[in-house]
Amino acid sequence: MKQITNRTFLLTAIIGSLLIIAMVTANSIHSSHNTILKTEEAIFTVSRFYLESIADRRSHTVANQIESEFIQMETALDYIQHEDIESQEELRQTLGKIKNLLSLNRFALVDQDNVVYTQYTTYTGKSRHEFLSEETMTDRTISTVSIYGSYKQLCLAIPTPDLTIMGKPFKACFIQIDIKDIIDLLSVDNKSSTYFALYSKNGSNLSGTELGPAISYHNIFDATKGLVSEDVWKENMDHFANDVGGSMTFIYGGVTETLCYVPLLNTGWEFTVLIHENVILDQIRDISENNLLANRKQITFTFFAELILAAILFLELRELSKEKLNAEKETRIAFQNMATKDSMTGVRNKHAYLEYENDLNRKIHNNELKHLAVVVCDINGLKHINDTLGHAAGDKLIKDACALICEIFIHGAVFRVGGDEFVVLLQDKGYDSMNETISTMNRKVEANIHENGVVVSIGYAVLEEGDHHVRDIFERADKMMYVRKQELKAMGAKTRDS
Repeated sequence: MKQITNRTFLLTAIIGSLLIIAMVTANSIHSSHNTILKTEEAIFTVSRFYLESIADRRSHTVANQIESEFIQMETALDYIQHEDIESQEELRQTLGKIKNLLSLNRFALVDQDNVVYTQYTTYTGKSRHEFLSEETMTDRTISTVSIYGSYKQLCLAIPTPDLTIMGKPFKACFIQIDIKDIIDLLSVDNKSSTYFALYSKNGSNLSGTELGPAISYHNIFDATKGLVSEDVWKENMDHFANDVGGSMTFIYGGVTETLCYVPLLNTGWEFTVLIHENVILDQIRDISENNLLANRKQITFTFFAELILAAILFLELRELSKEKLNAEKETRIAFQNMATKDSMTGVRNKHAYLEYENDLNRKIHNNELKHLAVVVCDINGLKHINDTLGHAAGDKLIKDACALICEIFIHGAVFRVGGDEFVVLLQDKGYDSMNETISTMNRKVEANIHENGVVVSIGYAVLEEGDHHVRDIFERADKMMYVRKQELKAMGAKTRDS
């Protein structure tokens, strides 16, 4: 009995130890497997949310840009209606002024006979422009125009029922926006794991940008046929045809790729973003596989040793993930800076101003903003310098004017929104010292007239009760700026016309 008891005890210890080791190993394998599945599910969810967020933000950016262009066109029409135009030459000169004043590079007018008038020529536009197929226009239209075969532009048009020039009634005005300008607004980081492209209703690549290795530059439906089920493939074709957003996930070369797409306002185009390989997921897979290999080689470790090892691996994973996330954040910030920075002057550009303006409009709507001042700055004599000394001298004048504005408005946010136009937004300390700062700027400018220095006309306005948009403040400041320009002209400053 004693031998049996000892043998039983020994066998129990051995079998029990083996069972514990087997249970710990099986539990580690099972837990690691479940962790990988749950982590992949979570990461794909976050990736999809990230893609949808990018697509949605870019779609709103284009919508804001289109609305801004429509506002500029209405401003141009108001300008034309106050001009006494009696010949085509005078009309072309007026269109040239509009181009310089409002940065509308392809602004054109259409008379009742569908003759298109541009700054340089006239032509019959009914066969080229879709919106002219209707006898009369009642509202804004957005359409696409094919240029030189497959090259496309976005066409924005508004009716002009009360416009008469040279004794002729005019039915509409329009502008055309290069697809490259739209791509610049939509661009995301496509050098690591995120790609974007712009597509037509039939899946053709309009932007000429690569959408990952599977789709590349091809038609999106030709490339994905066979990668997803027939039902999913047809569903996405229907989404494209009916201007509906959606998403698609498929496996290519052993890698799971996820793409999301949203329609761009009334253009018939879809903006698509794709993530083809997640770096964090790769790191988790590598560490999990190493963990399983270590468990197989060292199955004699106790439960506590396994727990310590898991804790160490978790800490390593967290540090690796943090480092990778920081690197991605720095890259994203760098590309954002490139997209919102004016290449000539170094200050923020018109795209940055539109985003800033959109945020301020939201705060005004929610009564979150109490104090705001808008300062409109316009360089005097830029055209004169360009015509007499060349564009290199004109570029230097723009840089010098920007330096003066930044030096004086040190507590303001400075944006270059046009060729010779800057906007400064003043809040907090900049708002409190506004009067002193503007007086300093005006004294400096008046002194520069006699010293042949930089002359900048400024106008300003503040947020008042009843203002609903930043545009309301901007328009008052813009009117004051033009009054100031005339005052400076009387003092001897050069203007666009002198």
